Amino acid sequence: MKVFCGRANPTTGSVEWLEEDEHYDYHQEIARSSYADMLHDKDRNIKYYQGIRAAVNRVKDRGQKALVLDIGTGTGLLSMMAVTAGADYCYAIEVFKPMADAAVKIVEKNGFSDKIKIINKHSTEVTMGPDGDMPCRANILITELFDTELIGEGALPSYEHAHRHLVQENCEAVPHRATVYAQLVESRRMWSWNKLFPIPVHTSCGEQVIIPPLELERCPGAPSVYDIQLNQVSSADFTVLSDVLPMFSVDFSKQVSSSAACHSRQFEPVASGRAQVVLSWWDIEMDPEGKIKCSMAPFWAHSDPEELQWRDHWMQCVYFLPQEEPVVQGSSIYLVAHHDDYCVWYSLQRTSPEKDRRVYPARPVCDCQAHLLWNRPRFGEINDQDRTDQYIQGLRTVLKPDSVCLCVSDGSLLSLLAHHLGAEQVFTVESSAASYRLMKKCPGSQHSQADLTDWFHDGISSLGHRLVLISFLKETTRTTSLLLSPADTSISLLLGEPFFTTSLLPWHNLYFWYVRTAVDQHLGPGAVVMPQTASLHAVVVEFRDLWRIRSPCGDCEGFDVHIMDDMIKRALDFRESKEAEPHPLWEYPCRCLSEPQQILTFDFRQPVPPHLIHAEGSIELRRPGRSHGAVLWMEYHLTPDNTVNTGLLKSVEDKGDCCWNPHCKQAVYFFTMADPRAPLGGPQTVSYTVDFHPHTGDITMDFSLSDTLDDGQ
Repeated sequence: MKVFCGRANPTTGSVEWLEEDEHYDYHQEIARSSYADMLHDKDRNIKYYQGIRAAVNRVKDRGQKALVLDIGTGTGLLSMMAVTAGADYCYAIEVFKPMADAAVKIVEKNGFSDKIKIINKHSTEVTMGPDGDMPCRANILITELFDTELIGEGALPSYEHAHRHLVQENCEAVPHRATVYAQLVESRRMWSWNKLFPIPVHTSCGEQVIIPPLELERCPGAPSVYDIQLNQVSSADFTVLSDVLPMFSVDFSKQVSSSAACHSRQFEPVASGRAQVVLSWWDIEMDPEGKIKCSMAPFWAHSDPEELQWRDHWMQCVYFLPQEEPVVQGSSIYLVAHHDDYCVWYSLQRTSPEKDRRVYPARPVCDCQAHLLWNRPRFGEINDQDRTDQYIQGLRTVLKPDSVCLCVSDGSLLSLLAHHLGAEQVFTVESSAASYRLMKKCPGSQHSQADLTDWFHDGISSLGHRLVLISFLKETTRTTSLLLSPADTSISLLLGEPFFTTSLLPWHNLYFWYVRTAVDQHLGPGAVVMPQTASLHAVVVEFRDLWRIRSPCGDCEGFDVHIMDDMIKRALDFRESKEAEPHPLWEYPCRCLSEPQQILTFDFRQPVPPHLIHAEGSIELRRPGRSHGAVLWMEYHLTPDNTVNTGLLKSVEDKGDCCWNPHCKQAVYFFTMADPRAPLGGPQTVSYTVDFHPHTGDITMDFSLSDTLDDGQ
């Protein structure tokens, strides 16, 4: 059966209706899931197996039957471990139907159907009794409900319900306990992901400084955690202000509460500085004695750094304090961890929260709009002074005293830069209400006092001498034409970073080209477009670890999970799943096996062409290695001598180590291979075809390894 699915096209701005398989969303979720990553997490698997075996033995030693409840069973792996360890019966709950169906097949294939019952429900819907899903309560509770933040996937409510309705009092639990740790640091780099710094601009009148609105400075930010591969952050990028502090623990063998709570730890700073950021992670102990432990700690806090397990389904957390606060070495202070049922946040207090009985802060809420509009990498991008200087240099090249500028990007400061550099008029088109409200707070702006809806009807009007703000909805490119009537001032300079919040893949920001095409009739004679052109680049890489998320597992701890591999492969055969995926590659080390190569070019000085833009060729591999995939990125040529690079920043060295733009996600096209760990070697070339389809704005691609390899890659 086919169904029509609506999809907002991030490149053209239009809404498309596409005919898809009825299970399209399921396949997308499976294709983008971390199931393969979890199955490859040997440390996790072994520790769970050891903990399950110990729990079953403790129950058996008491002369009881071992009845297991496995919540979030996924492939059924943990239930199969339990049966192998001697459990009498397992009730395995999985709410995601395609995954539950796969678990039924995997359990059957491994010969455990008589001992494992797959229940396709949410655990809170499971019934108890002779006619229910479970005839009686279990005495062993096995779960894997955790995310990077520990509680972000609803672990606490699920445990709370299970203890009340599904398991016996003081049951055995695997894991038995979780502990959340925190470390206070000062870090200009990480703080730049949360606050907007002053921006110096050298003008003909001397240096001016763009000061962020006070409301943005005072805003506590958003509560959402920034999950990160903390091992890839250089120790030079932060100063440690505290020891590692155990903030709170959860005993999963007893009744768990999902109510809001706070936990404070008094400590003496190990150095003086500005407290800005809390780094956090957790560990899980699989047994009551704490002998079987699985830790998410970064290398500097890990008990055995040499045995550090790479994983992407669990990382580390970066939290931002509501405001930076000075701390003095040796002067006692309290770090407070707050949490509700799904979210954790931190604060600093000078006195004990228990003694002064303060009202604990509510979950932080952004009231400045910036944290709603910009994600953390975008904050870092805007705060990158070298990048800003590139745009300033480009603007100086193209600006004239009588320039009338139109800036088309989301929440961009280009309009402010053009204003400070002396443009006669600057119009900035904002695509969302949040963006509009943020930009009109910027210094030097003039804006309408009319209701926002009036902007959509009235378009640009003469509301200020220098900087005018307008808004439009990015549903179709025709909207732009409606906003700019022929009677409006002609534009002499069209600007873009380009950056749009709806963009996921690098080429989605080609939306700028479609807007440029829509406003073509409003560009005056000799109008300049900046950036002038853009180019798509690619390089073939070998990943240190990221290949695991797309690698077949086959057997996992002695259990056959080929069915899961096949399920993921079928999901990857769907159209969108075959496209490249966005990844922030500064977090995922890799080696370049080829030199970077330009694939396509796009000329913004001309409207979008009606014909297909096609490229085909080959990339020569210059270094031995395992060809895991191709990485693609965009470069924007502001002027002939000024290029902003969103991908590979440094020339490839002899070993091929890569340095990626830390503010952008690059696109990764994974090659299909039987074993990404196969012996070194490989084809001498990678062939490619890449097509840009102007009508849809899509870029389709195919990369193929040569047939000279016989090792299964």
